[in-house]
Amino acid sequence: MDKSQKILVVGLGLIGGSYAQALSDQGYEVGAVTKEESDLQFALQRGMIRHGRTRPDADYVGDFDLVVFALYPHVFLQWLRDHQHLLKPGALLTDVTGVKVPVVYPAQQMLRPDVEFIAAHPMAGRESSGVVNAAKEIFTDANYIVVPTAANSQAAIERCMDFGRTLGFKRICTLSPEEHDEMIAFLSQLTHCIAISLMTCHDSPRLKDYTGDSFRDLTRIAKINETMWSELFLANKEELLRQMDIFIDRFMTLRNNLQAENVPEIEKMMRLSTANRTYFDQ
Repeated sequence: MDKSQKILVVGLGLIGGSYAQALSDQGYEVGAVTKEESDLQFALQRGMIRHGRTRPDADYVGDFDLVVFALYPHVFLQWLRDHQHLLKPGALLTDVTGVKVPVVYPAQQMLRPDVEFIAAHPMAGRESSGVVNAAKEIFTDANYIVVPTAANSQAAIERCMDFGRTLGFKRICTLSPEEHDEMIAFLSQLTHCIAISLMTCHDSPRLKDYTGDSFRDLTRIAKINETMWSELFLANKEELLRQMDIFIDRFMTLRNNLQAENVPEIEKMMRLSTANRTYFDQ
């Protein structure tokens, strides 16, 4: 990726801060617009960014070639409505949002014709949020999904994929917004639903005294940002409900086989589970 490009990160949270660190450590000029002065100062002191603002000033935003939006979906869309006039002509925009259909199409429809938005989703994170927990290492073994539409140029798609490689992601692929939201409902949102449900079955503070690695691994993501994830769930409601119904059906199948002591069917499900899980070990 051309190091003469100036990159702006809008929103210095966990992912935005990690992007900024990964890029600054490679010598890119990275700036930021973020709401909290304390987050801005943290990023400046640690060299994550070269400069920044707490407001999208006209004499600042218009200086950047690539703009990354690390914002909640509704905040991102509102930012475009209010401030897209500040963007540099020819600027390329991308995002990190966890849902695409309700974000990508509205964003592309409202944009000025002289800037382009190409969506992307870094499949990386931590249980703890905020720029204070940012770390470029979270991208090392992670996947990066580029989410183009018919409105995107091939040049923008290739630049976005190159951006993912620059950030250090292990695998880069493309999905349509619809394919993305179906996959994310299963791979991410459903797993969070399961972890949340499991952690609300018992409320004893002594559970930690008895648990093993399997419970810790399964419930790691139950420590959750309720504001962000409730918005993501609702934004992808129909697809997530469909995935939840599929899961409930499979769970009830296992329960009914257990109740009936149907060992062959229980073992059949376990063999299928083992076989499907091996795909992740390749």
